[in-house]
Amino acid sequence: MDIKTLSAIIGHVSSATTIDIYSHITNAMQVRAAGKIEQGIGRGEAFAPREGAGGETPAEQENPPQRAKFEPCRGKIRKSGTGGIYQINDHLYEGRYTPTNAHGKREVHTVYAKTREEVEPLLEQMIAEVRAQIKEEKRQLKESAAGSESVAG
Repeated sequence: MDIKTLSAIIGHVSSATTIDIYSHITNAMQVRAAGKIEQGIGRGEAFAPREGAGGETPAEQENPPQRAKFEPCRGKIRKSGTGGIYQINDHLYEGRYTPTNAHGKREVHTVYAKTREEVEPLLEQMIAEVRAQIKEEKRQLKESAAGSESVAG
């Protein structure tokens, strides 16, 4: 995967940010680079790193890098039309739903609870009620528009 794609996936503004954070240089990498430079510029034999006290090369003396255990985090993004749940503090969660009403304006509806598990059913219930309310308002607007057209005609 190229650095530009990785940068976009991670969400960094530029690939330079990704390179600054995730790139590193080890002694073994510096020794290999010096050997390649010596071979290319000096046209000499390939550079052989010196052996350490235990008969190991510098690359063998280093411990391999330890990978951190990957644990996915729960993202904030939910499916469209399902609202969002946000933690306000240690003991308060907010469920928020922001639909477009019958008049084309965005309106915010919220519910609060002590845990995420308590907010889920409250949010689902509120979304169902708000959708029914918006549907009814749209029906009324359509009827009033149809009634005013018949009076004008």
